[in-house]
Amino acid sequence: MPITPCEAQISQLQQFRQQLYELFPYSHDSLMDLLDALSGNTTAASPVELCEHPLFRRGYSALYKAIVQFCKPGKPESAWEEKKLFQQSLLKAIAPLIPAPTERKFHLFGLDTTPIPRPFAKTLEDRAYIHQPNIIKGNKPINIGHLYSLFSFLPERHQTPHIPWSIPLSGQRVPADSNPVAVGLEQIDTVLDYCPIFPHNQLSVLAADSYYSQRQFLNALLSKPNAVIVTRARSNRVFYRQPELVEAVTVQRGHRRWYGERFDLKDEATWHSTDEIVETSFTTRRGRNLHLTITCWHQMLMRGTKEYPMHQHPFTLLRVQVTDETGKRLWCPMWLIVMGQRRHELTPLDLTHAYRQRFDMEHMLRFGKQRLLMGSFQTPDVEHEENWMQLTLLAYVQLWAARELVDNLPRPWEKYYHSKNHNSITPSRVQRDFYRIIRQIGTPAVSPKPRGFSTGRIPGNLREKRKRHPVIKKGKKIKSSTQTVA
Repeated sequence: MPITPCEAQISQLQQFRQQLYELFPYSHDSLMDLLDALSGNTTAASPVELCEHPLFRRGYSALYKAIVQFCKPGKPESAWEEKKLFQQSLLKAIAPLIPAPTERKFHLFGLDTTPIPRPFAKTLEDRAYIHQPNIIKGNKPINIGHLYSLFSFLPERHQTPHIPWSIPLSGQRVPADSNPVAVGLEQIDTVLDYCPIFPHNQLSVLAADSYYSQRQFLNALLSKPNAVIVTRARSNRVFYRQPELVEAVTVQRGHRRWYGERFDLKDEATWHSTDEIVETSFTTRRGRNLHLTITCWHQMLMRGTKEYPMHQHPFTLLRVQVTDETGKRLWCPMWLIVMGQRRHELTPLDLTHAYRQRFDMEHMLRFGKQRLLMGSFQTPDVEHEENWMQLTLLAYVQLWAARELVDNLPRPWEKYYHSKNHNSITPSRVQRDFYRIIRQIGTPAVSPKPRGFSTGRIPGNLREKRKRHPVIKKGKKIKSSTQTVA
């Protein structure tokens, strides 16, 4: 008998869960129960409250022990290699859940950072001043804590019925002595090299915000012939045209020109004639008709250095502007930098839609912090915090794998949700029905066996107080090969 789509989804989810269960080095059963309780959490406001979830069949002490042993290396001297191999194994387990593109001819990825504020954790190492938006007007958008870099796969919109899903593939903490660019480049290399679903000859598009429009980041990715980078550029940037080739009749002294005429994004008088203009219209969800205009300039250059000869790598500059029915401009124009050897295979409209889909990562981060308790784990150990971040990302991936098995459970006031409507399956609605799904398909974790009470700490054994660590404040940026900012 042929396998139904529902049976195929159940089989895929069970295989993914079995692979995760076998990958966990220690505490397999506790980690699986914790992952299920986190995926089906609807009431817990802190990680310790997950021990009261029906899917977590153990005590609260087993919850903390599972977090500690999530990625515990066997030998301290080989900790980095073991963690890297563990990340590669997780990528191979997630690979079958990544859908292949059908309408577009490329894989779309997103790269971003998110702050985890820990202003009062004085015993936590490697805390630094991080950027965090503040809703109070006039306050500086800074905090104290850690910064994490996330690299996600963005599926096609028709595969998620216009729900902002994104599949996190890698999440790493940015050390205080490093920067998001260096960590992001490491994540990109790991995913594209060790995830079997991404062949090397397949076109890949990476969407990132304006922070990644630096020379260091763009120059490093130019070595990948099948990668196209789409980053936003600030409106105060200055670029240049390619210099015109002049055939010299006589031998001229001096160095030839690397940069042509100046192109100031703020000064429209410096703009030369456009190479391409694309216009289209679209309708918002509220029925508002808007007009989209994309202006293109090809073969543009940005100022380089000796380490980064950007005059050898031209790019395409896009100006995206949205107007209403009367022709009134709604928002400030958005400038995009498109760089890569195969960028001419994509239309300006494809590149604009690719960058706009990057905002799906913002929805994933908001859901992770509100419903998956991404920033709620309080610990004085950096390794334990990193383990918790990995668990929250795996919980989100598990919700993605179970989205087709959901029975909608609308609240009494959610009358616009039909009980059998699968066109609006959001992560929160999958989380609401996850307990029923696990009860039906089962779990590879073994039921706990009570072993009595522990003897506890030996009387008279005093624990040393933890060392207080100062907040790391970075000094002025040094113009070097690793800290040069465009």
